[in-house]
Amino acid sequence: MKIETNGIEIHYEISGNQQGPWLTMSHSLACNLHMWNDQMPALAETYRILRFDTRGHGLSSAPAGDYTLDQMADDVKGLFDALNITRTHWVGLSMGGMIGQTFALKYPGVFQSLVLADTTSRRPPNAAQMWGERIAAAHAGGMPAVLDSTLARWFTAPYKASAKDVMKRIGEQILSTPVDGFCGACAAIAKVDTLDRLKEIRCPVFIIVGEQDHGTPPEMARAIHENLPGSELLVIPSAAHLSNVEQADVFNHALVTFLDRVG
Repeated sequence: MKIETNGIEIHYEISGNQQGPWLTMSHSLACNLHMWNDQMPALAETYRILRFDTRGHGLSSAPAGDYTLDQMADDVKGLFDALNITRTHWVGLSMGGMIGQTFALKYPGVFQSLVLADTTSRRPPNAAQMWGERIAAAHAGGMPAVLDSTLARWFTAPYKASAKDVMKRIGEQILSTPVDGFCGACAAIAKVDTLDRLKEIRCPVFIIVGEQDHGTPPEMARAIHENLPGSELLVIPSAAHLSNVEQADVFNHALVTFLDRVG
């Protein structure tokens, strides 16, 4: 299904318990709503689940030019308005966590809870150069030019070597991401800067990070935790950036336990 908002079309799917509380899931850069497939069995009985393709990804519009996290938060607001969603839990990984932070600050009172997985609230000083190099690589060689390095960052070496079917599935998501969408979103991620305002977020917050996540490492998760009084933090062993995929059972158990507790 698609809706038009903020000048683009957003593709989304609704599944799970149609009488349950809303739970919105926001994927990482260069993935799509199917990044969350491994979480569906654990959540579908209780929650009315909204998954969507972020601007520039999946079946949503991918306009050329730089995107901003503020713009992406407005996309979500338009989606919520179209679906009459006034309260929802939010689970965001990496870019999805950055969008979640931005939305929570811009539209307080909508999130019933906020789960921030493998994400950051402030990029390191070399962010502009790092993301600029990835943008240049994608423009020059398309998504195949960033495939191998992305998978190497997203998964531990032993898992990457053994889980060939998962590498194929996630690799297909990376390759199907429009270059304009990837580059536009990279520009947004490079400018994330919510750390100093995190204390304004009032809903329960659960922070999850893979112990071997080198893209958004545990110290970034701890910085979010330290700036969000009352938040909870879980570091998952034997997981890199896509901890929800590499350690799906551990991730799902922790997520469901948190959601059940906060209601």
